[in-house]
Amino acid sequence: MERNWAGNIAYQAREIARPRTVEALRSLVSERDRVRALGSRHSFSEVADGPGTLVSLDELPAEITVSGNQVTVPAATRYGVLAEFLQSQGLALPNMASLPHISVIGAVATATHGSGDANGCLSTSVAGLELVTASGGLRRVWRGDPEFAGSVVALGALGIVTTVTLDVRPSFEVRQQVYVDVPWETAVAELDTVFASGYSVSVFTDWSGPAQVWVKSLDEVSLPFTPADGPVHMLAGESVAAVTEQGGAPGPWLDRLPHFRLGHKPSAGAELQSEYLLPRESAVDALARLRSMGSRITPLLQITELRTVAADSLWLSPAGGRDVLGVHFTWKLDVPGVTALLPDIEAALLPLGARPHWGKLFHTRDVAALYPRWTDFAELRDHHDPKGKFTNEFLDRF
Repeated sequence: MERNWAGNIAYQAREIARPRTVEALRSLVSERDRVRALGSRHSFSEVADGPGTLVSLDELPAEITVSGNQVTVPAATRYGVLAEFLQSQGLALPNMASLPHISVIGAVATATHGSGDANGCLSTSVAGLELVTASGGLRRVWRGDPEFAGSVVALGALGIVTTVTLDVRPSFEVRQQVYVDVPWETAVAELDTVFASGYSVSVFTDWSGPAQVWVKSLDEVSLPFTPADGPVHMLAGESVAAVTEQGGAPGPWLDRLPHFRLGHKPSAGAELQSEYLLPRESAVDALARLRSMGSRITPLLQITELRTVAADSLWLSPAGGRDVLGVHFTWKLDVPGVTALLPDIEAALLPLGARPHWGKLFHTRDVAALYPRWTDFAELRDHHDPKGKFTNEFLDRF
């Protein structure tokens, strides 16, 4: 039985198809009653599963093309592969997630993100999509179209995306400096200053001890904290060979913006993940509530990462309409323990406006109230998929 990367999801699909051409994909979609796209399997929720056919896009043509300040990529392309191609062309993505191992469309469809006060989630770089519709036709949607903002972060509910067109920029250099043993009280008191100190900033905590601060900056930065005296992995005991270049030396964006190197194991491997994105004005209150739960969180936790994401206008983006703080939990692989704790974490965070990450574990089913354009998206889905060809148990739950 096929499983996701973490092993906590066993896919229930009857078959996994691997079409080699877009024409074969169109025929397959038109013939099947239920179809879902399968990405790099890095989702911890059941968002990618389905009761019928799962479609892997890995064997579709892999050509990447550049036109001006945009690049068109096959949907299954891994971000690390795309980054290396763009660097060879003197180009760059404006932002990257912690893992370069994830597929472009999987990240886009779930509003996965990197970090930075001025950086939107990865979906905000999308300029256009091409997707196979429920009838097997091809639909193209571009920025500026009336349906665009509802079609980017779409959870696979509108069709099987074949290509994604992304905005790119000239290549640039980044420095990465890690600070250790940062007192928690200081990190919270200076939270806005810390997050404003670099192009992309992460704060790591276990909710019981001091914090680590990872600053990825365009210029040299010096915070009043203790710099690490060598490479640091945010998880104790993990190999520092897996993390990207630190120490403040400038280098190519693709070797600094992600936390992990493409050729190495990302994170710890045996883990679960949850994430909640809160309005920035709720950040300090949220952190205080979670810190008070530290005795319950820490035993189940590997590490928590705090990041900021800029507001966007995408209907189902957790950053839609507001700048957010992302509170990301990398859990030990303890399904019963994490499942039991999530309702209490959500009881603390949801009243503050938190929205869960679509690709991570969460408990609440009442997500409609969290999104002002929820009804609009439901109508868009009904229009493009009236018979529910692209639905699954995860979507039906909401």
